[in-house]
Amino acid sequence: MPEVTAEQVQRGRGPDPTALARRKLVTREVKSVRERLTSSTGLERAFDHELLRVFAEYRMNGSVGTLVLAIGIAAAACLWVPVYMVTPWIGAVLLATMIIVVLSRRFLSHHTGDVRIARWRRGFALAEGFHGISWALILLVFAKVDAPGAKVFVTTTLLIVSALTVMLAASIPMAVYAGIVPIMIGIAAFFWGRTDMDSLTTAVMAASAQLFFVFLANRLYSSSVSTIAFRAEKDALIAELETANANSDEARRKAEEANLAKSRFLATMSHELRTPLNAILGFSEVMKNEVFGGHANAAYKEYSADIHGSGQHLLELINEILDLSRIEAGKYELNEEALSLADIAEDCRHMLNLRAKAKSQIIREAVEPDLPKVWADERAIRQVVLNILSNAIKFTPPGGEITIKVGWTANGGQYVSVADTGPGIPEDEIPVVLQTFGRGSLAIKTAEQGSGLGLPIVKGLIDLHGGGFNLKSKPRAGTEVTITLPAARVMDTLAALPEPTTRAA
Repeated sequence: MPEVTAEQVQRGRGPDPTALARRKLVTREVKSVRERLTSSTGLERAFDHELLRVFAEYRMNGSVGTLVLAIGIAAAACLWVPVYMVTPWIGAVLLATMIIVVLSRRFLSHHTGDVRIARWRRGFALAEGFHGISWALILLVFAKVDAPGAKVFVTTTLLIVSALTVMLAASIPMAVYAGIVPIMIGIAAFFWGRTDMDSLTTAVMAASAQLFFVFLANRLYSSSVSTIAFRAEKDALIAELETANANSDEARRKAEEANLAKSRFLATMSHELRTPLNAILGFSEVMKNEVFGGHANAAYKEYSADIHGSGQHLLELINEILDLSRIEAGKYELNEEALSLADIAEDCRHMLNLRAKAKSQIIREAVEPDLPKVWADERAIRQVVLNILSNAIKFTPPGGEITIKVGWTANGGQYVSVADTGPGIPEDEIPVVLQTFGRGSLAIKTAEQGSGLGLPIVKGLIDLHGGGFNLKSKPRAGTEVTITLPAARVMDTLAALPEPTTRAA
């Protein structure tokens, strides 16, 4: 059988988190590669659809501005050419713009799964090509115009349209090129054969601007892809977080059901376990005191005493498990009343004094005078003090000293402290002894009986009172356990009950 490592023991059952994360990463990479292989652009299919959606939305939102620009340029063109020559051109521009708007609207109305990416990309590219050709037709309108400023007007118009095409269609590079290539060809044809300085400088300016627009289109496309990738990664992280939250809620629900089942089981079994134990304890007491009375039966008397002691230990263990389960399940009900911490500490010292004397130990008390009563559960507080005091007696060697202190805390509460001169607990073992069924190396070496439930029960009962628990210990320097109750539980700080009002006769 292979050895079980400490990491496996600490992790417990279930899949290794590292292997699970690695498997998720591999699954995600395989899915991404598969989508890239089935995509026509080398991106994930979801990215292809998102780029088309961005194009359609930009074109829809920019359609009004495009129409206003076309009408304004048509009105300005009438200063150089007759209206009847401008009208067909502006009609072609408006038609091309409406075609793009209709296509964009139809695309946005389709469901994601029903869209054919390649077909729509070609359709948008063709529409942009027709749009670019319609704008380039203005060169035919001004072909025979030699008026001053006409060439600059036409060139500026087409450069504005090229910039507009790049900004609105950057998410589909094919559409950008289809829209600006007709304009580039038209400008080149318009200035072909002209050797005057104005024509040459204007042509060079237009060519440089078109090259810049191509570079800008590539940068905008890269930015769009990066933005979509970032958004997809964010959505994936949100989805994983929601899945993790759902799994956590389900795990918490199952844990609560398991905890409730455990509490019900313990509550049901408590009677079944205590009944035979009480019989064992009763008969072992009778056997020890009445059946094996003579010296000849000393060995059997010792055996019956062992049975009685083991039964008592098992009964105490059952009671501790039941108390801890009620505390963890939130079913422990506090029967609160006014009580004195000093009196409880004195009663516990008196109860355990014989055990301390058997080990030649000295129990000292240091109680501050005139301590008011506190509002707490007497049974719970008594169990707390008995637990920490019995632990001190248990692990303090013969001849040692134990000190019980009761007094005020710095914030107006009260505390009970039990300090011993025992061997102490190593610092790295303190979290262990505070865990359920946790036992330090000292308890194992001394072979002291104990279930490791005492301190968790103490901490749980003090937490129910809103108090504090502190354990300080060092090897060869002893151990000190301090429990505190908040100032709100001190009777002097509690608000007085309102006096009953008397009706006027």
